Formats: sequence, C-alpha cells, structure tokens
Amino acid sequence: MDTTISISGMSCGHCVAAVRKALATVPGVVTKDVTIGAAVIDTGADDGALAAVDAALEQAGYDLVAGGMLDIGTAKPEA
Repeated sequence: MDTTISISGMSCGHCVAAVRKALATVPGVVTKDVTIGAAVIDTGADDGALAAVDAALEQAGYDLVAGGMLDIGTAKPEA
C-alpha cells in the first residue's frame, strides 16, 4: 500500500535527490515519488519499515514529521 510521508528540512532539488537516495537504502521500501516536503513510498507488509525510513532520513539530515502520514492505497469498492 502506498503511504505519503511528510519530511521536514527539505528546500530544494538537492534535498529531493538526497531523500530519494536515503530511501533507496531501506530494504523492502519502494519509493514512488519524492517532492519537497513529502514522499510516496510502498513499505509492503513490513511493519518495521517506517522506523527504518525514519532512521535513514535522520542519517541524511531530514526528519519524518510525526503524524504526517497518509495511506493512499486503492480504495475497495462498496458492495
């Protein structure tokens, strides 16, 4: 399922590239999109992936904004 995360400390294209690179180091996480202040990632079924994402972002000099996550997976149609 895709999840949008908010990331503080980003202000330019270099930041986007740095965050993309940091996210690429997290096993099992697929980066769908990175923009200034946010990223769309797919963590699969790994419940611990967000902690690993947070650690990778912190090591790169950015912060995952607490409460700044939104699941945007495909909605199931109602019967």
